Amino acid sequence: MSHPFLDLPPLSAERFAAIEDGVARLLDTRQDVLITQGEALLPLEGAIRAAAGPGTVALNVITGPYGQTFGDWLRDAGATVHDLAVPFHTAVTAGQIREAFAEHPEIDFVSLVHAEAATGNTNPVAEIGEAVREQGALFYLDAVASVGAEPVLPDAWGVDLCVIGAQKAMGGPAGVSAISVSERAWARMAANPGAPRRSYLSLLDWKERWIDAGRKALPHAPAQLEMLALQACLERIESEGLETVMARHRGAARAARAGAVALGGGLEPYVYEERDAAPVATTLRVPSGAVASQVVARALASDPALPLAAGGGALAKEMIRVNHYGRDATPGAVQGSLAALGAALAEQGLTVDPAAARRAAEDAWR
Repeated sequence: MSHPFLDLPPLSAERFAAIEDGVARLLDTRQDVLITQGEALLPLEGAIRAAAGPGTVALNVITGPYGQTFGDWLRDAGATVHDLAVPFHTAVTAGQIREAFAEHPEIDFVSLVHAEAATGNTNPVAEIGEAVREQGALFYLDAVASVGAEPVLPDAWGVDLCVIGAQKAMGGPAGVSAISVSERAWARMAANPGAPRRSYLSLLDWKERWIDAGRKALPHAPAQLEMLALQACLERIESEGLETVMARHRGAARAARAGAVALGGGLEPYVYEERDAAPVATTLRVPSGAVASQVVARALASDPALPLAAGGGALAKEMIRVNHYGRDATPGAVQGSLAALGAALAEQGLTVDPAAARRAAEDAWR
């Protein structure tokens, strides 16, 4: 029997390269762009292990769980790591970055997450990039959650290694990801004897066998369906317009935050300052006596398709996430989430005002 996902002609090197060019346009970058055949953890780990090692002195910024993971990888690679951790309800500042440089002038590598969907904060990468350029350090950025929801500009911000994934704000597949790489990042990798080679983690293997060879022959069979889905995702964003896509995410974030405050019931924004709140997801703190995971379970009982989740790990007790990204960056998804949360809180005897939440969300979206 036939099926549209089966018996497709092999993906050509020319088409693979064209999809990479689409990613480059999305990032407005002239750097090399590689599409890696796996979820974004593949290039995130591969880039750290390629560019860092014994002798590397890294500043690892922690504004959520992924920053903690990057510190572990850096130490495992042999780097000396100075962690800069800030409370998850806020963002790091360029001033804090400069203070770390003043305390440790030997720092030559900086790792940062742009937006933490897990905690709902976003960091001012443009300002931080200026500080990193002054230091002369290599700048590594996880923009997996932020791309499509807010600007991601590796060239303008001086980012040497910028990793993206399509599964959040871009509304695309999770099985492929991409990384832009500056010339000096390639040079750092080439000089690192511990950089992965002949390995699925190896970016240098792809550079030599794919980029340096003129992108004429693929090193191995690509993830066909995921690549086609990524191409469709990029074409959809280009058709709608990136600014329009980002505007939808900003509107969703404003509406979710304003609606939650107006809803009452003791809900509060988890990220204190709106300027620090990520457009990809809004995190909320539940009132004392409530358990976030239980509130979310009650809310999802009415509609399992709502973009609601409890915080991960220890945050499951106190944090609710409204994941208004991709196809859920819509007024309907936000309004549905607020209504379901209101009903769940009311079941616990808390006073809520769903009508006020609806009006506030509508006004904030405009």
